[in-house]
Amino acid sequence: MDLHQKITELKKQKNAVILAHYYQVPEIQEVADYVGDSLGLSQKAAETDAEMIVFAGVHFMAETAKVLNPDKKVLLPDLMAGCSLADSCPPDAFRKLVEAHPDHVVITYVNCSAEVKALSHIICTSSNAEKIVNSVPKDVPIIFAPDKNLGKYIQKKTGRKMLLWDGACIVHEAFSMDKLLKLYKEHPGSKIIAHPESESHILETATYIGSTAGMIDYVKKHPAEKFIVATEAGILHKMQQEVPQAVLIPAPAEEDNTCACSECAFMKMNTLQKLYDCLLHETPQIEVSEEIRKKAILPIERMLELSK
Repeated sequence: MDLHQKITELKKQKNAVILAHYYQVPEIQEVADYVGDSLGLSQKAAETDAEMIVFAGVHFMAETAKVLNPDKKVLLPDLMAGCSLADSCPPDAFRKLVEAHPDHVVITYVNCSAEVKALSHIICTSSNAEKIVNSVPKDVPIIFAPDKNLGKYIQKKTGRKMLLWDGACIVHEAFSMDKLLKLYKEHPGSKIIAHPESESHILETATYIGSTAGMIDYVKKHPAEKFIVATEAGILHKMQQEVPQAVLIPAPAEEDNTCACSECAFMKMNTLQKLYDCLLHETPQIEVSEEIRKKAILPIERMLELSK
């Protein structure tokens, strides 16, 4: 049997579910039970009946699944699959900001550690950030962390002034404006679609701004068109499957690399072989202390309730 078949067999034997993010390599997406964005993955993790969750994504995503499923085994194919955005918000430094502003409601983007979630009132994703911010009474001040680009975008959408943490995703800050404009000239009539973790000047060029799931839905509504896609290039696999007739072009990164696109090295650390090995040996497992878990689950559950 090839690895795909072996993984499928092991899933059945161990009553396991494989959850994968859109940014994973295509062969992992193909063997996953569910492929989605952070909101969809959180919802699936919360409702699964499987005894074991294999999270094909990055560390904070698997942590979130563990917080929601303390009695289940949660596996991550490579423990080193981290997140530059989550790393930009160290818990100790964030705690000082929160303690200095006790009157603020703390909204944190899901791309953060369990410790940072435990310091928060509500979690959000790029799919629901606008809705979450609008759920807070207008006279209540807000701390928004860790993504300053998403925060600026939501400020613009809601008209709310928020205290923003100075964090960012290196993948979404890697897009080159000059190369993007050159690419657009080469493909007249194309539409630029962008993830709100991108910098403001990139977002200003976009016809549509939204989460990875939102971007896929937008392309599905305009199937015969040409799109320049400003997010991590892994999304193109599922997007092309959903809309085979659309022409999809990855937005170019500043650096000269082989894919001429922006890729997350952390997301690409997971491979099909590592996925098989972790399912076979049931390691590495994600652990979250009960103290942190009890605090972190409250803002996650508030998000899930508001997202229904």
